[in-house]
Amino acid sequence: MPGPAPQVAPDEPFPHAEAANENARPDLARVNAAIAEVLADFGRHQRDDGHWVFELEADATIPAEYILLNHYLGTPDPEQEEKLAVYLRQLQSDDHDGWPLFHNGAFNLSASVKAYYALKLVGDDPEAAHMRRARAAILAHGGAAKSNVFTRIALALFGQVPWRAVPVMRVEVLLLPRWAPFHLEKMAYWSRTVMVPLLVLYTLRAKAANPLGVGVPELFVTPAEAERGYHVNPTGSALGSMILRLDRLARRVEPLLPAAPRDKAIRKAVAWLTERLNGEDGVGAIFPAMANTVMMFDALGYDREHPDYVIARKSIDTLLVERDGMAYCQPCVSPVWDTALTAHALMEAGLDANDPKLRKAVDWLVERQITDVAGDYTARRPGLEPGGWAFQYNNPHYPDVDDTAVVLAALDRVGLGGKVRQAVERGTRWMAGMQSDNGGWGAFDAENEHHHLNHIPFADHGALLDPPSADVSARCLAALAQLGTPREDARIQRAIAYLKAEQEDNGSWFGRWGTNYIYGTWSVLVALNAAGEDMNQPYIRRAVDWLVSRQQTDGGWGEDCASYCEEHKHRDQPSTPSQTAWALLGLMAAGEVHGEAVEKGIAFLLERERQGLKWEEEEFTAVGFPKVFYLRYHGYSAYFPLWALARYRNLRQGNSTRPIWGL
Repeated sequence: MPGPAPQVAPDEPFPHAEAANENARPDLARVNAAIAEVLADFGRHQRDDGHWVFELEADATIPAEYILLNHYLGTPDPEQEEKLAVYLRQLQSDDHDGWPLFHNGAFNLSASVKAYYALKLVGDDPEAAHMRRARAAILAHGGAAKSNVFTRIALALFGQVPWRAVPVMRVEVLLLPRWAPFHLEKMAYWSRTVMVPLLVLYTLRAKAANPLGVGVPELFVTPAEAERGYHVNPTGSALGSMILRLDRLARRVEPLLPAAPRDKAIRKAVAWLTERLNGEDGVGAIFPAMANTVMMFDALGYDREHPDYVIARKSIDTLLVERDGMAYCQPCVSPVWDTALTAHALMEAGLDANDPKLRKAVDWLVERQITDVAGDYTARRPGLEPGGWAFQYNNPHYPDVDDTAVVLAALDRVGLGGKVRQAVERGTRWMAGMQSDNGGWGAFDAENEHHHLNHIPFADHGALLDPPSADVSARCLAALAQLGTPREDARIQRAIAYLKAEQEDNGSWFGRWGTNYIYGTWSVLVALNAAGEDMNQPYIRRAVDWLVSRQQTDGGWGEDCASYCEEHKHRDQPSTPSQTAWALLGLMAAGEVHGEAVEKGIAFLLERERQGLKWEEEEFTAVGFPKVFYLRYHGYSAYFPLWALARYRNLRQGNSTRPIWGL
């Protein structure tokens, strides 16, 4: 543990910030030129109604599932599916012959099984070279029987594995009281919206139309019907072993269950989902929930012209992205997130609050505030007035705490009155009300920490819950501080205490929603600065030391998505513009604007290739669910580097070591 940091006057550099050689410093003229070019391009990318939205890309799983959905419903679309197949073939790895979860990632069995099956459904010859390579890799990793629960559910729907390959998932669990160990309200929002239609599909033993009769028996080491090793204890704990035994018992009891509770539970599931259909934005505004809902309607015999079926199916097609003869399906869209972060970057770059581009963006954001639906969060926060923002265009049952914090800070920074001030005040009450008892914030719920659920067989993906995280909590702390909440306020003090408790031994913070420790450490350092913490405190200097130690020889920062696995913790990847920007923003929040690390990082951004407003970045630098689902936000390589360059310029010209803004 390092000793106390030396005390310095507010305008003096911090310990790491030895002034770099003036001749080695990035030329502010070059910085200004880059800012001006990117700023102009952002104007060209703004939608007519004032918002920005960039592509949101995941792995092969989602486009493969889109193809599987078409064939489940018996509605193949050869022209569209061939474009998706082009994309899937491009993602196949030359190194391990399968499909990874992120750019240049390791082989992933479940993604590879789905991609292979989707390509076979499209018509790829199993004896084609790329299919033989993929099949060999899948078999070498144990075959399709060893894939995760969601993949085995898909295989069961297509009759490729028996339903006993899937954990018992009876729809009757929806009738359990709130005090029961398993209850819908105890799970995260994404788990709720995905699982409710799955419970119906499992209970009905739904069967895909599969009009072409395509199967994948060649992906099994042991024939699927003979396989006995489908189920594993997801945590290896004694509780997990006990629940596996209960699962085997439940399987014996299933044939004896009466029909009346089943039918009642199905009606409850349909009513719950119908309330959350969410128009063209879809159930939960996420692809898996949308797709499962459409399959549920089909299994229940809905007419294809039924308005609920029509809108649920249409919501999925809005997620498709097509270009250059290929297509892929996004897991969701991110317009509120993109617009709010872009607004911050543009204001940092010098755009006046009265600029028409910003005024239109502000109006669009204010219109997106959720004020008329008391969402699922009320299970833990009854009576809390709605006032948050969703991640997507519309998702009123599921406002996002992280988005809300970023939007509030952007609206406050614009400094406009009237309806904007009212929106900020209402949103602040909602965000503050979502603080958990431990001082942190989760993404969508409060106190969502029912960790026993991670031991059920269905939870082999480890993403059933939404506990508080350092990055979301930091954003809320920063927003509250920026909005004028006194440092002595209990909410501020509890948030700081939570963040201190969450710090890793090496000084970094975990990044739940961005990759990974660079993201978490940036988020927390900025929040602590905004909250008025003494940035010379030893625990903060340890974080600065950690960030400096992770800088690469090219001056940038990069962290691999594999860092979410303990064996690869803190593993680097080639430097990326977005992660470099996070590191720079974190260091500058800690007073390091004059330090050598910041100078080198800015030089990296200036030298990195850029096409229009986007810096060159193929790597995935975000995460949906650690270890199982990663994301590439196409906007991250645009607004974050712009933000970092502009803040550097502003601090250099202001001759200050401390940024004055909350985020």
